[in-house]
Amino acid sequence: MIDFIVTKYNYLFYIVLFLIGFYAIIVKKNLVKKVIGMNIMQTSIILFYVSIGCKKDGTLPILLDSDLHSHAIDAGKYLNPLPHVLMLTAIVVMVATLGVALAVLILMYKQYGTLEEDELLKRIK
Repeated sequence: MIDFIVTKYNYLFYIVLFLIGFYAIIVKKNLVKKVIGMNIMQTSIILFYVSIGCKKDGTLPILLDSDLHSHAIDAGKYLNPLPHVLMLTAIVVMVATLGVALAVLILMYKQYGTLEEDELLKRIK
């Protein structure tokens, strides 16, 4: 069990990072802190997927004509670019989500004068 934890320490780090973000979303009452928690959660998921796409001693999935004709292709030695490409899209979505959330928070602060969840609920009623 200890060997597994030592070799996969990065996954443990991603889980802890995700739980920190989850804690911020659930426990904190300030909406800016909730948005920061959401961003931390998204970052941990992106890091997790990027680490899945990495392979020790892997090479780029670029085949030359000489590689195709000389021998059979061993797909296990090539890196999978799909997780990295998907995470580039996720980063764009994360930045857009953060921008929209902050814009909404600015409007809420201008209208209600606070970003505390309890105060907002009282003022909305």
